[in-house]
Amino acid sequence: MPSVFASGLLGLRAQFTHDDCERWTRGTYAAREEWTADFGDDQYSLGRAFYTHLEQGKSGSYFADATASDARVEAHAPGLQSAMRDLGAAIVNGAVRPRRGWCSSGIHVFPAGGHAAKHGGVVHFDTEGLTVHHLARRGRALSIVAMLQAPVKGGGLRVWDATYIGDDGAPAGYARTPNVTALYREGDVVAFDSYRLHQIQPFAGARDRISATLHLVEVDAGQWESWF
Repeated sequence: MPSVFASGLLGLRAQFTHDDCERWTRGTYAAREEWTADFGDDQYSLGRAFYTHLEQGKSGSYFADATASDARVEAHAPGLQSAMRDLGAAIVNGAVRPRRGWCSSGIHVFPAGGHAAKHGGVVHFDTEGLTVHHLARRGRALSIVAMLQAPVKGGGLRVWDATYIGDDGAPAGYARTPNVTALYREGDVVAFDSYRLHQIQPFAGARDRISATLHLVEVDAGQWESWF
């Protein structure tokens, strides 16, 4: 596979089959009572996502529930976590292991008609979860998003030619910088440099946007750790 780090964005078509996406989506809906609600009811997840817990002051709950979180994902979306790690290993051409004590890959649900559908997601970098050491040396980091159920219209991922320079907020004037929006169908994957500014685009229709996410950081040459 081509390196994602040359351009900051890599789109991969049909990495997961229709049957896999349908099975994992069906399992996600069956687990509705076990979803984690974030930012009110703006979005949900099957499995705990670190960035939502960090931003809501709930990091303790994330780490306390990591083992159970992985068990929930595996019970309702069997094979998803290992498939995402295998995909990550193929993209970076290296070894990927779960980050000790952290949650493995999980699933995000953005409701049709919800805040993200109407306004898009927050413009942000994926630097949550990177240590001070990683940030100081600009250790290679990658975010991988697999579309399990695409909305009826829109909902792509916009990535700007703006990189993290020490401030988690969107830099002034970012909207005028070059950007590209990746549109994807079920089974498609977008991988991008975690230091790149990005945003989920608004979407229309009665179908929820459901995607799986995995974050990676290179901890040694060719050795990567992953988390959700």
